[in-house]
Amino acid sequence: MNSVSAQQNLSKDERMKWWREARFGMFIHFGVYAQLAGEYNGHQQARGGAEWIFNRMKIPVAEYKAVAKQFDPVKFDADAWVKTAKDAGMKYLIITAKHHDGFALFDSKASDWDIMDASPYRKDLLKPLAAACKKYGVKLGLYYSHAQDWGNPGGSAARKEMREGWPNPDSTKIDNYTREHKGHWDPAQETRSFDEYIDKVSVPQVKELMTEYGDIAVLWWDTPTNMTDEAAQKLQDVLKKYQPNIITNDRLKRPNFPGDTKTPEQKIPDASELDGKDWETCMTMNGTWGYRKSDNKWKSSETLIRNLVDIASKGGNYLLNVGPKPDGSFPQESIDRLKAMGYWMKVNSEAIYSTKANPLEAVTWGRITCKPSKNGTTLYLSVFDWPSNGQLVVPGLKNKVSSALLLAGGKSLKTNLGTNGVTITLPSQAPDKVASVIKLEVQGQIQAKSLNPAGKMKTGELD
Repeated sequence: MNSVSAQQNLSKDERMKWWREARFGMFIHFGVYAQLAGEYNGHQQARGGAEWIFNRMKIPVAEYKAVAKQFDPVKFDADAWVKTAKDAGMKYLIITAKHHDGFALFDSKASDWDIMDASPYRKDLLKPLAAACKKYGVKLGLYYSHAQDWGNPGGSAARKEMREGWPNPDSTKIDNYTREHKGHWDPAQETRSFDEYIDKVSVPQVKELMTEYGDIAVLWWDTPTNMTDEAAQKLQDVLKKYQPNIITNDRLKRPNFPGDTKTPEQKIPDASELDGKDWETCMTMNGTWGYRKSDNKWKSSETLIRNLVDIASKGGNYLLNVGPKPDGSFPQESIDRLKAMGYWMKVNSEAIYSTKANPLEAVTWGRITCKPSKNGTTLYLSVFDWPSNGQLVVPGLKNKVSSALLLAGGKSLKTNLGTNGVTITLPSQAPDKVASVIKLEVQGQIQAKSLNPAGKMKTGELD
């Protein structure tokens, strides 16, 4: 059992300190949907992530629940999952304790639609994961779909048209039904009211999550479909009571429950959207959150590393997703990319961890992060495009340089402070073709460029 209710209440800056230093985390989308892997009755799901197959394909509740009888992740290895995250340089991990299909990956007393009662696996996935996170010093966060729940009656359902699933000959009839029934497609979903669902499933399950698994670093809400302020307050009260220092996102209920972090989805904000608030881009490695067998649109490790650098240079965090296969193992493509990121991080992680956003103007050759101190400022120049003439210009930098060196190998570099900024003389070859980092120590502070106070960050898709 958990003793965290005795925690002191920290200030927001104290609560956010570890998160702002972390910069890099792993998202895990895992559940019964992995078993279907994006295909139903011989049809590929037409749109959206494979974790939405229940809704988009309009699978009858009893039929979807029967799929759980085959869901047996015997290759699930909590130690391996967490070690993979740690070796990649990730500081925290967030798993779908319950996604929109309502299936809980933990032993819940509030519903028998969980891994203990509805699957042959009959083991709580979160207990060993919490233990492995503790062992490796990785913070554990939980994703919880608090409003949308297609498997527990009374849960809400975002309405999606049948064409987003498969060309069902009864599409018109089904679309009319979902229009009249707030997105629901099966009468079994409406045998309870939404308020009953909140009181009998959502609130008790969040209490279970807050009291049975030790310190929970993040509660990642998702999709406030049909949410009310009253229901949101009930959920928030559980968090305040049992995990007062937990970090939450902005998806509990808008606009009165903004949480601590903004959540741009599948996109990296541009400079005009930055407003000084804490933010985290969540992104897939391919095209789907939950495992989909047919999805081979994998981003290259180069893209993923540069995304991480880009996000850090804007003061954000990168929450990068893995969708495990139905047997509980990570796809090899995910493992390979995380290994490449870990290899880069072993050399260059100080350019990511505990850094602040680029205080200078954006540069064309790469990205800049910084660490201010009492005695001066350290700039990390992550160079994507190595200059062919061997001269790298940091425009607008007027501070005197104390030292410059390559993180890979530690070679010292010559610098020259001129009217246009600082010019660094580089070796002919880049030590890393993806991103080579130069550590530049300068005297004094750098006056950061002012953020656009009217900047409005788009949170991205709600589903």
